[in-house]
Amino acid sequence: MASTVKIPQGDDTLKVELTIKEAMALAGIKFHSNHGVEVSAKRKLQEAIDIQYHIEEQRPVN
Repeated sequence: MASTVKIPQGDDTLKVELTIKEAMALAGIKFHSNHGVEVSAKRKLQEAIDIQYHIEEQRPVN
């Protein structure tokens, strides 16, 4: 079963400042001795998305 995901404003741009290592980690390069590089990059992306689209305000409180 195939489903279609629609993302409003999905073609908008988002600017995030990453280090070269963080960008490489997101591109799939593995840093076996430093897993924190990928974690840091993903955190920066998530924070930027949350801020731009006010996601924190929309999440239900448990």
